[in-house]
Amino acid sequence: MATTKNDWIERAAAQQPATGLYIDGGFRSARSGETFPTVSPRDGSITAHVAAAGDQDVDDAVRSAHRTFESGVWSRTDRRHRQTVLTRLSDLILENLEELALLESTDAGHPISDALAVDVPSCARTFRWYAEALDKVYDDVAPTPRNALAVISREALGVIGAVVPWNYPLIITAWKVAPALAAGNSVVLKPSEQTSLTALRLAELATEAGVPDGVFNVVPGLGHVAGAALGRHDLVDKITFTGSPEVGRYFQRYASESNGKQVALELGGKSPQVVLHDVGDIAACASAVAWGIFYNAGQTCHGGSRLLVDERVHDELIEEVIKVGRSLQLGDPLDPATQIGAIIDDRQLESILGYYAVAEGEGIAVASGGTQVHPAGVEHGYYLEPTVLDRVNNAGRIGQEEIFGPVLAVSTFRGAAEGIRMANDTKYGLAASVWTQDITKAHTAARELRAGTVWVNTFDVADIITPFGGFKESGFGRDRSLHALDAYSALKTTWINLGDAALDD
Repeated sequence: MATTKNDWIERAAAQQPATGLYIDGGFRSARSGETFPTVSPRDGSITAHVAAAGDQDVDDAVRSAHRTFESGVWSRTDRRHRQTVLTRLSDLILENLEELALLESTDAGHPISDALAVDVPSCARTFRWYAEALDKVYDDVAPTPRNALAVISREALGVIGAVVPWNYPLIITAWKVAPALAAGNSVVLKPSEQTSLTALRLAELATEAGVPDGVFNVVPGLGHVAGAALGRHDLVDKITFTGSPEVGRYFQRYASESNGKQVALELGGKSPQVVLHDVGDIAACASAVAWGIFYNAGQTCHGGSRLLVDERVHDELIEEVIKVGRSLQLGDPLDPATQIGAIIDDRQLESILGYYAVAEGEGIAVASGGTQVHPAGVEHGYYLEPTVLDRVNNAGRIGQEEIFGPVLAVSTFRGAAEGIRMANDTKYGLAASVWTQDITKAHTAARELRAGTVWVNTFDVADIITPFGGFKESGFGRDRSLHALDAYSALKTTWINLGDAALDD
């Protein structure tokens, strides 16, 4: 196993990832022969040139998925068989831990230590969890009159189009693909053009595990080409998308313009951490606040990007948050000591830097950070110091817009009611937290906060066992938990007339 930064750099230089489209159980070039470069945020170098799916390639993948679904080779197989195959896939993911972690780190800029300890194991756990759930989910019997029997059963929907983002490629891919496959569907996955490599390797492992050819296809490509073609395809029964609100609305239009397919959307957030004056353990709160926004360089959909703090504890808390932020080691993702890695690409970096100019125009003080840096030994790449912007107007652009970087916006209030009002004063509703030692306030605040997940005295504690998704413009539908398994199924009622016949002949 690689153990040092130099070990990982050598392995990164030697890796030869698969770059073709994965359709009907094998790799192939795009019909046009076109490719696009995947650029490592670590140093700005081109990792590979990946096949760029066009309309016809997406059609090939969807038709392959539809054909295999209709054949029943996966959709009508015994659920215990699907359970065995998906468990084997989970095992293979862990058996290839280092390879997948290295691909994820070079492709997405995640610290290699996080890829090894979080990203790949989480992906494996998701597939195993849904596999294990399959023989624990029961159909229902309705309370009919005595002369009838009504059975409510769950059946696979058909072809699922999954479009996933670049910030957590393996984790979010698993959230969508695992329950979809477990339910018996076929899947066409469109990974982000920035991060396609782990998706292609995952599909190859799925075939090795026993997923039939055509059941799991991957079509890397540009969003406005491959993503749009998938969204508009009449043989796709559902689209599940994680990304920006703007692109999410495109998929709603694509659905209405084609076959009226189901759409599930997770569209980001501006998640508040509401700290009341009776917070108690300031140090623990500060650590959770800092990690909640600076983890993964702030590129987390539900990252705690707004800190709403009672003015009575503002100074003490901000001092501690800054201390934690400065203690985090920003560096080369391939250095095992790195805690904060790279911004995904130059475009995202420029977008974040643009908000620094907005902050200056709004008269917001930069309490800490705010500088673009280059770690030792890395001449290029995209890195930003953890940044704290203090005394933010919650109604301004910094307080309202999703920056998607390591930038914490701090606003003050006085009293719990004002804090909750400010927390809800946003178009988003993905996640939130409240910090207080008063159990009554905690319960009341959790009820009042308009968010899909509310944490109390913690932040970003998650597991596959609980659903994930948002309110308002953060989207609708849920990833994770048994609710996601239901979301990839259709309910069928079978009503049987028992009549009034006697049992005797």
